[in-house]
Order: sequence, then C-alpha cells, then structure tokens
Amino acid sequence: MAKKLLDQLREALRLKQSSYRTEQAYVDWVRRFVLFHGKRHPAEMGAAEIRAFLAHLAQERNVSASTQNQALSAILFLYREVLHQEIEPVLLSTAKRPERLPTVLTRQEVLCLLDHLQGTYRLMAQLLYGSGLRLMECVRLRVKDVDFEYKAITVRDGKGEKDRVVPLPETVIPALRRQMERVRLLHEEDLAAGYGEVSLPDALAVKYPNAPRELLWQYLFPASRRSIDPRSGKQFRHHLDPSALQRAIRQAGQKAGLQKRVTCHTLRHSFATHLLQAGYDIRTVVRAHGCAPLPDTKTCGRP
Repeated sequence: MAKKLLDQLREALRLKQSSYRTEQAYVDWVRRFVLFHGKRHPAEMGAAEIRAFLAHLAQERNVSASTQNQALSAILFLYREVLHQEIEPVLLSTAKRPERLPTVLTRQEVLCLLDHLQGTYRLMAQLLYGSGLRLMECVRLRVKDVDFEYKAITVRDGKGEKDRVVPLPETVIPALRRQMERVRLLHEEDLAAGYGEVSLPDALAVKYPNAPRELLWQYLFPASRRSIDPRSGKQFRHHLDPSALQRAIRQAGQKAGLQKRVTCHTLRHSFATHLLQAGYDIRTVVRAHGCAPLPDTKTCGRP
C-alpha cells in the first residue's frame, strides 16, 4: 500500500512538472511521515498527526525551520493532490525562519577567493559573482543560454519559474568560449559512443525529438560521467553536481583565510552590494536579481 501511495505521489508531482530534486524530497518526507506513525495510511490521519510529526522534527531531530517547512509542504501536497483532502490551515502553521543578514565579501576578498579556485569551478564562481546567478541557475545553464554578441545570459525557470536575462562579464568570455569547446568535444565523444542525449524540461523532447542530441541543449557545465536518468531510464550526460561547486568555494574561502562563512550565495549577495557601492540605482539592482538585464557593468569591481 505504501509503495502504491508513493507511486501516486510521484505521478502527481510529475503532472505538476516538479523537478526531480523536489520529487525526491517530497517522497522521502511522506515516507518518513508514514513510518513515524507506524505505517498508518495517511488517509486515516490528519492535522493532529501532522503536528506530531513536525514537533518530532523540531524537538527531537532539531531540524531547521526551512527543513520543517519543506516537510509540511510535502505532506500537504500529498493530502491535497493525491488523497484529495484539505487540511484546515488554522490547524497548522509554518515554522518561522530566523532573519539573518547575508554575508558580503569585499572586492578584495572576492579576488582572493577566486585566486584559490581553478578551472571550471573558478569560471562558475565568476558567473555567480559577475552575473548574480544562484547556484542551481549556474549549474543548469545550457550552451544556448549564453549570448556572446549581446554579452548576456538567459536564466531559464529561475526562482518563481521566471526567466530573466543577466549580464555576461566580459572578462570571463575567453574562459567561457574554451568551456564551450570542451563541451563540444565531450558531446562528440558521447555521440560516437552511441549516447549524447540530455534531459529536457517539460515535454520538449516529445515536441522536438532531435533536440536532446543537439549541442545547443547540452549543459554548459556537464558532469564528468554519464548517468542513468531516474525518470526515463536512459543514459544521459547530466550537469555538474551542485555540491561539488559548494565544496570547492567553501574550501577556497578557507584556503584564502577569509574570516567569513563563504557560500555560493555569498557571491550573489556580494554582486548586489558592489553594484550599489558602484552607484547603481536600487531598482537596477533589484532587476539584476529579478527579471531584467543590467546596463554595462564594467564599474562593478568584477575580477
């Protein structure tokens, strides 16, 4: 029964076009919820059992507020989309996330951090800072998203499922061209070996059957090895694991001796702060984080 329920949950998530990462997380939370209550079917439970599970996470597992809220979202999705039951909102409440000021690096600290990064990780870090990209926006970039002529990068399905255009730092263009050449050679090797397909969003693979094998759709930062796609069962070349970039930036910050907690998002916050320091209007900075292109950013102190 539990397996059938989880299969129904997966199907509902795919109908909503949720990402595979979301699917994994939601299925895991529902499984833990069912196991916590002795494998009782969720249809036999309600708000009281949900509150008990959330209390267990907060008090005994000591999870963060964001983790607790993700668990709640997964369980409510199950009730709403699979069991077709509504849980009264007044019976539940989300955990309050603590408000923290973001860590911001100085321009010199950014330079020092980049000096301790090499190759692909350095290029990706430069894009996080020079274009204000989020971590997943960076690793999910495809070849077609880069426009060298207009010096712009198109971010597809960013936060809130919105597209936006961000500036392409002129200083990274040579390295980015070399990266594209590496992607081309790797793709040709995959094609010669009988592979070369890449996963596409939504139903584009059905609408354009040849697109998964085209260079334009390949990830700009591909993984070193091919892997089996969990949904289609095909062997694809996926993008680089985001945890690898996170680890590289964290280690670079330690090697650089920075007395700050450095993450991928730190570079994005530093990008916005340095635009303000360079004299850009606050509305321009908001658009840079939102959905519109920036004007020339040569004065932003980019390395």
